Order: sequence, then C-alpha cells, then structure tokens
Amino acid sequence: MITLGGVPDSEWDALANVGFDIIWLMGVWQRSAESRRMALAGAENEGSFTLALPGWTADDVVGSPYAVAAYVPDPRIGTFDELDAVRSKLHARGMALLLDFVGNHTSLDHSWTREHPEFYVQGSEGDFRSDPGGFYRIDTPGGPHFLAFGRDPYFPPWLDVAQLNYFSPAMRAAQIEELRVIASHCDGVRCDMAMLQLSDIFERIWNRLLAGAKAPKQEFWKQAHSKVPGLILLGEAYWGTERRLLELGFSFVYDKGFYDCVRDGDTLGIQRGLADPVAYQQHLVRFLENHDEGRYVSVFGKERLLSVGTLMATVPGMRLYHQGELEGCSLRLPVSLRRGADEAPDSAVASFFEKILRITKEDVFHKGRWDLLHVTPEGDGSYGNLVVFEWRWKKSWKLIAANLARYASQARVQFSDHPLPAKQYAFYDELHDLRYVRSSDELRDVGLFVRREASDAHLFDISPI
Repeated sequence: MITLGGVPDSEWDALANVGFDIIWLMGVWQRSAESRRMALAGAENEGSFTLALPGWTADDVVGSPYAVAAYVPDPRIGTFDELDAVRSKLHARGMALLLDFVGNHTSLDHSWTREHPEFYVQGSEGDFRSDPGGFYRIDTPGGPHFLAFGRDPYFPPWLDVAQLNYFSPAMRAAQIEELRVIASHCDGVRCDMAMLQLSDIFERIWNRLLAGAKAPKQEFWKQAHSKVPGLILLGEAYWGTERRLLELGFSFVYDKGFYDCVRDGDTLGIQRGLADPVAYQQHLVRFLENHDEGRYVSVFGKERLLSVGTLMATVPGMRLYHQGELEGCSLRLPVSLRRGADEAPDSAVASFFEKILRITKEDVFHKGRWDLLHVTPEGDGSYGNLVVFEWRWKKSWKLIAANLARYASQARVQFSDHPLPAKQYAFYDELHDLRYVRSSDELRDVGLFVRREASDAHLFDISPI
C-alpha cells in the first residue's frame, strides 16, 4: 500500500496528457471507526462486497468516505504535506485539485458529537424510544443527547452519520472554518448533497425537531462563498435546485436530469436540456457514471457507447469521468471498500475513450462556440432520435450527430443560416475514419443528410475544400 506521496509522477503526467483539467480525490479525509464497524456488521453489505472483491477481508473495509471523522487526511492516504505536494504537481501540469466537503452531516464519532452536541438536530428521549432508527444516543459530560441520523427525505436515515443543524449560527461558523482549512490544501470542493443545506429544504425535513428556530437571514452557501472566496464549489444537486445553487456561488452542479434522459433514451428530454442557454450549461456536470450510479456498461450497455459516450464527451459543461470508466470496468465498488477486484481493460472501450479524449482535448471544445442544430425529416419519422450540434472556433468546425435510438435513424441537418463561402466541404468522421464531400448548395438548400445505425454517432471535422 502506498500513500499519496508514493504516487509516481508518471500517473499525474498521464492524466494531464489525456487532457484533464481537474482531479477529484474522493475519500481523502479521516474515516470513521464507527462507520467501519457498522459496514462490517451489516449483513446487507456482504453481497456487494463479495461481488466487487471476492475473498475480501475485514482489512479491506475502511468505512464510508461520507462519514467524515475529521478533515485531516486519513493516515492510509497520507499527510497534509503529501496532499500539498500533489496539489503542486497538478498545478505544474495545468490541473486543479478538488476534495470532498460533506456539509450535511458528520460521522457519529466526530469530536463535535461530544463537544458540541448543540451543533446537531436533536430529539427527546421519547423520540429515541419511539423511533430508535431515527436517533443516536450519545453520552456527554452534560448528559445524554439524542442526535438525529442524517437523511435524504426520500430514503431511510443514514445510520452512520449525525445530522448537523443548519439553523445554528455557531455550527455554520464552525463549518466555514472547516472550509477555510480545506481550501488551504485544494482548489475546490465537491459538496455532497449540497441541496440539503438550503434553508427551505432543511426546514421541510427537520421542522418538527427545530423547536421554532428560524433560518438565518443568509443561505449557508452564499455565506460560505463570501467567506471563502476563490474556492471552486461543485455541488451534488437534485430536485431542480441546480439554478439556485449556481446563484448562491457554486461554479458547477450535477445534471442528474440529463443523465436520466440519456439513460432512458429520452431524446425530447435531452433536446430540452440542450436548449438551455449555453452560458448556463457550461456550469453543469455531465457524466455516464459516478460512485453513486452503476457502471455505464451495466446501465447503458456497451452497444450504446458510441452514441452516449460521444454525446456526453462533447456537450457543454464539465465532463466527469469516474475511476475505471475509461477502461470499461463493470464492477461497482462500494465506497466502504478500499479496493476492488482487478479487472482486465476492455480493449474496445479503452480504444474508444482514448480516441474521444484525444479529440475533445482540442481547443474548439473548450474555447469554441456551441450551437444546437435543427434537424428535419428525411423519408420517415425517425429524425427525432438524432441529437445534432456543432462547435466552432477560429478555423475549427466540429459537428456531432448521435442516434440515441436502438434502430437506424435519419434526418437532414439544416445550415440555412450559416455562411458557407466555399463551394465544397469535407466531412471527416473521426470516429469511423471516413470522409465525405458535400457541396455548399446542398447544405444550404436541403441540408446535410445524416443516417446512423442504432446507437451510433458521427463526429465530423469539417473543412472547406
């Protein structure tokens, strides 16, 4: 086992060479011994642990990275000095460092639970007796307290974490101090379940236990953004809270709705998402998988990789890639495990991602202008299955056409409002190594004919002849 300080420079070089801008190191902070004990004791975990790591032992179970015991590096990860050295190495290669901030809750064995129980949502002994699955008894020098377990209102409580009280000014001040410390070691934070700290959502979930307490005048995230300026905030966001979080100071927010539409083949939903102003879309995080979702090879199927992989790699916004995704890993790793079983890379998947990352490293995908293009029917009604858009910057012009249906689809792509000074244009499909020539008259008058087989895509580099 190596710590951060032992990671060879070649690993950071490889990430930079592929074109990554930001590295998110998940699970750096000190993990909870109580969370680990519960993970080992939970019979429901045995199946997922065995699937991810046949023959696993107790040493492989380290506890959840989202039950943070303290914002200091876990000894198995390294030290602050090692973390700072990694950040410097990333900066030298043009990359930034993101770490976790788990604002909604702490582990049950965090020092605050005993030293500052007033920082938490609390119930009475009667609440504890009537709902032992909702509260955690902790004995302090001031007597017993009954802390509410953290929760998302649509799921059972998370039994290894205690819910912080966002109507407590003292708790908020302490959280902002934690953010200051974290910010001195990274460039940004991925904020777990960021919408749960919005005052109206927090009140709706916990109103019964707040004893009439009122929300502070300022939203926590606005306060945090003003007190720790310059820190990139990336929010895990659901329930239509994305715009609100951006207005409060977030730089990026998850676009789970877009993921759901792509997963479900909802082309109309995808078109609606892409119709939003590009200035807004640039702040959305698009992904095929992350640690909360299943591996894309099991969710989407490898046969859809050309269409959904090309789409996700070329839409506006932050494009998030998960560890193992580029190699086609199929085993989902439970967050409480320190490692998974070794998987041989899938050569076809690896080849696709090597190609798509090389293409999307070009400046046109980062500095260029993006536009969603209009398509019209051509011979049948399948045109609605095609999502077509372009990127332009200086002399670069790219066109992406993805067929999200499981059958062949065709359409005409309209260029009637485009200046087309050359008589002919070469359309080189970088995915399939094919070249087509089309006249500007055809492009203006009837549009570009596109036909793609099931779950296939074009990625054209277009140049005048």
